[in-house]
This record gives sequence, C-alpha cells and structure tokens, in this order.
Amino acid sequence: MLIGPVYKKSRRVGFSILETGKELLKKPYGPGQHGNSRKRKLSNYGIQLTEKQKVRFMYGLNERQLKKTFIEAGKMKGIHGEDFLKLLESRLDNVVYRMGLANTRKGARQIVNHGHIKVNGKKVDIPSFKLKPSDTIIINESSKDHPAILEALEKTTTRVSYVSFDLNKMEGTFIRYPERNELNADINESLIVEFYSR
Repeated sequence: MLIGPVYKKSRRVGFSILETGKELLKKPYGPGQHGNSRKRKLSNYGIQLTEKQKVRFMYGLNERQLKKTFIEAGKMKGIHGEDFLKLLESRLDNVVYRMGLANTRKGARQIVNHGHIKVNGKKVDIPSFKLKPSDTIIINESSKDHPAILEALEKTTTRVSYVSFDLNKMEGTFIRYPERNELNADINESLIVEFYSR
C-alpha cells in the first residue's frame, strides 16, 4: 500500500484515515512547504467539504460512490447521517477489514476483488456489496493460506463488536449494523448532510 498518499490525505483533512492516529503523530499539520504556517479560516462550505472528504478518504471511495450511498441512506427510516455511516460500514470491503482479514481497507478491497471471499456460500468479488445483519463471510478454501490474509490476522488483536470471526473455521459474521457511538467520534455526519443538501 502507498502509505505516502494516505499520510498526505490525512494531514490535508486533519484526520486519521487509517483510524490509528499514526499519520498525524510527526506532522499534525497540512502537507507541503507551507502546511505548518498557512492556517486559513475555512468557510462553512469548506468545513462541510472537509468533513465529506474525511469520510471519502477513510472508506476509499470516489465521489460518485459516496453520493450514491448518501442517497441510499436518505431512503432509510433512521437519521440520515447515521444511516449513511452504517451503510458505509456494511460494505463488504469494510467488513473484511473490520474482521482483520486485511491491514487496510485498500487491502480488503483487493482481497474481495481477487475473489478470495464468499458471502453466505457464494463468491462475491464486488467490494461495495452491502451486507445485511447475520450474513456470513467465508474465506475461499484455496485462499485460507493466503500470505496477506494470514499476516493481517496475526496482527489483529481486537475487533469491533458488530462483527465476529472464527479463526479455526476462517469465517466471520456481520452481526448487526453498528450503533453511532461505536463509530468514529471525529466524524460530524450532520456537516456531510448539510454539504449534500446545499
């Protein structure tokens, strides 16, 4: 994975895209020659845009994918911003990442793209595939000794409570949609709703 661009993006939006905080430890300011000295006061639009970019970079989506998910969330019955985050968390690539099968969401996308994953017994190679609660994610028999997967599993010490993973069976479950308090507290989704509602 190209760590450089990720670190730059994190510094640009002042937010840890990898959710580890590592990107901002050494240089907690914007990238470039004047990153430390040029602190512009953002307009309302700038603040909303930055918030939207934080989520877009974190989940690794392009603008079209992000907006499509936002529109989809608007058709749900809950709070628009929270439903938006819940839909992003239910993406197959994200759940593969949350289960510890990859070190990054980008790595998880590759694992899905390359056909290493089955959902409820059927091969799914679409990273944006939306999971429903109780869906099972199984690593293909032929992929169970995949070096990148094994290395990621070895590094995984904790998992979020809305997914489970059985290391012996090499399969996991998307138990439920997350509650808002289980998601990143540094995201202000209401600003994203304001951005798209302009």
